[in-house]
Amino acid sequence: MLQGVLVFIIFLGPLVFFHELGHFLFARLFGVRVEVFSIGFGPKILKFTRKGTQYAVSLIPLGGYVKMFGDDPYKEEELSEEEQKVAFNHKSKFARFWIVFGGPLANMILAFFIYFAVVMVGERVPGIRLGVVGSSSIAYDQGFRSGDLVKKINGQKVLSFDEIDVGDSKVTSITVERNGVEKTFATSYEFQEFIDQFVALTRSHLRQPFLTNEKGEVFYITQDKSKDISLEEVSLLNQAQIYALSSLEKVELTKPLEVIEYQNSEEFYNQLKNLGYYSYDLKIASIVMSSPADKAKLLKNDIIIAANGESLSGFEELRLIIQKTNKGESLTFGVLREGETLKFNIVPNTNEVNGKEVKTIGVYSSVQMVPPLMIETEPMGLFAGIGSAFKRTWQGIERTLSGYKKLILNEVGLKNIGGPLAIGKVASDSFDIGLSMFFRLMAIMSINLGLINLFPIPVLDGGHILFLGFELINRGPLSKKKMEMAQRFGMSFLFLLIFVALFNDLTRFF
Repeated sequence: MLQGVLVFIIFLGPLVFFHELGHFLFARLFGVRVEVFSIGFGPKILKFTRKGTQYAVSLIPLGGYVKMFGDDPYKEEELSEEEQKVAFNHKSKFARFWIVFGGPLANMILAFFIYFAVVMVGERVPGIRLGVVGSSSIAYDQGFRSGDLVKKINGQKVLSFDEIDVGDSKVTSITVERNGVEKTFATSYEFQEFIDQFVALTRSHLRQPFLTNEKGEVFYITQDKSKDISLEEVSLLNQAQIYALSSLEKVELTKPLEVIEYQNSEEFYNQLKNLGYYSYDLKIASIVMSSPADKAKLLKNDIIIAANGESLSGFEELRLIIQKTNKGESLTFGVLREGETLKFNIVPNTNEVNGKEVKTIGVYSSVQMVPPLMIETEPMGLFAGIGSAFKRTWQGIERTLSGYKKLILNEVGLKNIGGPLAIGKVASDSFDIGLSMFFRLMAIMSINLGLINLFPIPVLDGGHILFLGFELINRGPLSKKKMEMAQRFGMSFLFLLIFVALFNDLTRFF
C-alpha cells in the first residue's frame, strides 16, 4: 500500500511540477509577478518564500497552481503604474497566451525528454506475446498460435503496443516469431479491431510447463531443457521430454522420465492423460468457504480432470464450461484424489459482475504463469534518439487526440475514464514491470495532462485561451456576468468529470 502511494507521487509529481513550471517560467519571462507556486491543492504542508514568490507543497497531490499578481480583470482595486507593469491582465494578449500555453507546452517537452532518455539508455519492455489462442478463435484460423511473439505490423518492426502506428488504416500483415522462426500472415483488421483482439490475447496468460499426477508429484515438460517456454508452446511442438521435480521452485533437468511425440495440441494432452499426467493448474490450491465446491466436499490438492464428461487440458477450459451452463444447472466433475477418481455434482453460483452473469463453484487454481517476455534494445545515438523521441511524442499526441475524439463521439463509453485510483494502479503495475514501462507511461500521461488542459473549458488553460480569442474579437474582456457564468459552467463540467472518474474507480476496484 505504502509503495503504491509512493509510486503514485513519484509518477504524478513531475508531471504536475513541469506543467506549473511552464506557466511560471513564461510568467517570469514576460515580467509577471508570481505570488504562489504550489504543487498540490488545499492546506500547505511545506512552504517558503523567495524573491516575493511563495513556493509550497500542498496536501492534495492531484494537481497544482501558479497564482499570478493581477490575474482578476474585474478586481475593483486600482493598480499603480508600477503594479500594472507586473500584473498578468495588463500584459499583451501575446504574452498572456504564452503564459497560459506554457503549462501544456511544458508537458509535451517533458514527454519528449522522457522518450529521449529512455531510448538513449536502452529499453526493456514486455513484447507483444500472444497468450492462449483458442482453436475456435479467428486468430487461430488466420494461423496465429499460443506464445507467438509479434515482431512486425505491416512490415514495420514493433516492440510493444505503444509503438504500433497505422493510423486509421488497416493492418494488412502481421509477422510473428515462433520457435525462433518468423512467420508472416496476411490480415485485414481495422486498426481498432486489431488492438481490441490482440490486447485481449496478450492478457490471456500462458502457463508454466508444470504437470502433476495422481500422487500430487510435480513434473516439468519441455523440448530442449528450455526454462522459458510455456505449456501452450510445448503443445505446438512434435516432441517433448518429461522430468521429475523436487519442487516448483527447484528445476533440475537431468534424465527425462518420458519422451512423447505428437502432431497437435489435442494429441499432446491425450498422451499426457494416458501416461497419468495432468496440467498443474487443474490442481485445486484452495476452496472458498460455503461455496458450491466446499458444500460438495471438494478438497485442496484435488485434481479436476473432467467436467460434464469432457476431459480437461487446463483450468481455463473448466472456467469456460462453467460459464456456458444455464442458471441452476448441475455439472458433473471428475476429480482425482489420492489415486482414486471421484464424481461430484455441483450447481455453480451465479453472480452479476459489471452487468454480466458470472458463474463460479468456488475453487482457486494452482496455476503458475509464465512471466512477460521482456525485450531489450540497444541504446540509440544522439540524432537517432532525437528523431525517435520526436516521433513517439507526436504519435502520443495523435493517439491521445484520437481517444478523446472517440469519447466525444461516444465510440467508447464513459466507463473508460479513470481517476486517481486507476492512474495509481497502472503506474504501480508499470513500475513492477520495469523502469522503461514506467517512464513510457509517464510520457503518455504527460501528453494527456497537457492536452486535457487545452480543452476549451473555463477554469482550464484551454478556457483561458478561448477567452483571449473572445477578447480579441470583442476588443476587450467579456462582461463580468458572462465570465462568471462561464466559470460556473466550467467548474460544473469539471466536477462532473471528476465524479465520473471517481465513480469508475470505485466500481472498478471495490
